[in-house]
Amino acid sequence: MNNNLIIVFVRTPELGKVKTRLAKAIGDQAALTIYKLLLKHTSTVLHELSFDKVVYYSEKIENNDFWKASLFEKKLQKGADLGERMQQAFETAFDRGYKKVLIIGSDLFELTSTLIISALEALETYDISIGPSLDGGYYLLGMKELHPAVFKNKKWGTDSVLENTLQDLKQQNVKLLEALNDIDTFEDLQQHPELLNKI
Repeated sequence: MNNNLIIVFVRTPELGKVKTRLAKAIGDQAALTIYKLLLKHTSTVLHELSFDKVVYYSEKIENNDFWKASLFEKKLQKGADLGERMQQAFETAFDRGYKKVLIIGSDLFELTSTLIISALEALETYDISIGPSLDGGYYLLGMKELHPAVFKNKKWGTDSVLENTLQDLKQQNVKLLEALNDIDTFEDLQQHPELLNKI
């Protein structure tokens, strides 16, 4: 065990259950293809990093997938909404003795190992690091102690999440990373021709 933990939240890649907003434009099968490409990209980026890593699945733990059991611990998300599930994951990490904890999603084709390292390094001098997404949410959240307010009273999946989160953290020293593009809609996908060409 080292002092840093990277948590990845993923959905089980099942037809009709992932990227539902994107699927309205390109169909369920193409949306599933895109999501699998995003999962593969995220796992490839994380393979390069020597920190401890855990994947939290939404529905059921998959054994033979992009996340090799030799590199990634595997757990199941617990909680009624995204906030509860993230809080539970952070609490578990801090209870186990980790000093710096990052959580990321699996919707970011622009994710790089450099970005993750920057977010961890920021926690040397800042209380929180946040990677804002262009849709008003965030793609990364880093903490060195639990801030429960961040996980409560949010309309998850809307453009108010980042603004409300920063309001909760106004007493804290927050490092904002580069704003990047989560892929949730066809407009998002159009910014990545290399993905669009795969469907």
